[in-house]
Amino acid sequence: MKVKLDENLPNRLVGVLRDLGHDADTVIDEALTGRDDTTVFHAAQAAGRFFMTQDLDFADIRRFAPGTHHGLLILRLRNPGARSIYERMLHVFATEPVETWPRSTIVVTDRKLRIYRASGSM
Repeated sequence: MKVKLDENLPNRLVGVLRDLGHDADTVIDEALTGRDDTTVFHAAQAAGRFFMTQDLDFADIRRFAPGTHHGLLILRLRNPGARSIYERMLHVFATEPVETWPRSTIVVTDRKLRIYRASGSM
């Protein structure tokens, strides 16, 4: 899967995702650091990338409806330090069928994840 990590996620996730077979890059790689959400999201979409972020502005399912984008993962951890983000994302990408996620919105919390698909089912 082609993935773009927002600047609010640990950069070392790129290597892990690549090791798992994903084509991963970051907002930092494209010199989009500090740019507004719309610009960053459009860059990910233009590149056909599944966008991963902690930014809750992307959690508005009406604005970012499943099926209208290449995929969106919103990470919502209680204590979102670099280590806990890294460990949670490593676990999720190693154990979940991420190949089924394109065009979906995924919300990852400490203990579960919710998948919103274009049909509206979870």
